[in-house]
Amino acid sequence: MRIHSSFSISLFVGLLMILTACSSQRQLADEPVELRDISAYGLFNGDGEPVMYADMVSMALENDIILFGELHNNAIAHWLQHEITRDLATSRRPLVLGMEMFEQDQQELLDAYLAGDLSTSEFEEEARLWNNYATDYKAVIEFAKADGIPVVASNIPRRYANMVYHEGIEILDELGDEAKEWMMPLPVEIDLELPGYKNIMAMAHGHGGENLPKSQAVKDATMAYFILQHFEEGRRHLHLNGSYHSDNYEGIYWYLRHYGFEGRIMTITTVERDKPETFDAEIEGVADIILQVNSRMTKTY
Repeated sequence: MRIHSSFSISLFVGLLMILTACSSQRQLADEPVELRDISAYGLFNGDGEPVMYADMVSMALENDIILFGELHNNAIAHWLQHEITRDLATSRRPLVLGMEMFEQDQQELLDAYLAGDLSTSEFEEEARLWNNYATDYKAVIEFAKADGIPVVASNIPRRYANMVYHEGIEILDELGDEAKEWMMPLPVEIDLELPGYKNIMAMAHGHGGENLPKSQAVKDATMAYFILQHFEEGRRHLHLNGSYHSDNYEGIYWYLRHYGFEGRIMTITTVERDKPETFDAEIEGVADIILQVNSRMTKTY
């Protein structure tokens, strides 16, 4: 009887421990987590006031040229670029699309594809496409093709920008006439006192010297020049570019004014923030529309 009693006590204690553990697990599972809302992005005007996507489109409809500054691997920026392209295309005012992602010596190839003279495979094999073309730019190109929207390959061929970086701006004077047709007119004025170009030199810690911001400037100048080459009264131009090319109304914007454009220009920029729904006052005034994307948003590369 003593053995049987000991066994019963042990069994009871064991069952009690199991029940206690189960109870603890249930309590742990039922403990409330910190409830919070999350936002994929927030849109603000240059003064930091929240705006809706429809407000951004309405503002774009009041402008002649829209510079949409992106972060190249930001999925939200690419999505909104596609959406605003589709919405502006419904306006009675014809739309022209310009893209930093294509260089001027690719214009003929791009035109042939948009006209249906090249298959998709031929175009994608022959064009020097960015590595993220399929995820980030193909959709807007295919929409432009289907809707008959002209696309401007606005950038200077990269090899010439690299030449400026390695050998100085004077090297462009030695190029042949055909090469010079793929860039802004020479000589090109470059204001190295602009904060954006000064920041480039500061971030590079002196590497490349003045050639580094000059290589950036020839891209800005070329994009502005070819935007204007394809701009006509009665048409609207939407240009897709890295945000650094148009932030603070410098870069492309500065050259558009430098080349004498007096029309209405709207700028959009993209930044990443931990709390995109809360405006970061430090970037007030950087653009007409500021797209703040959640910093944990999926990157396209």
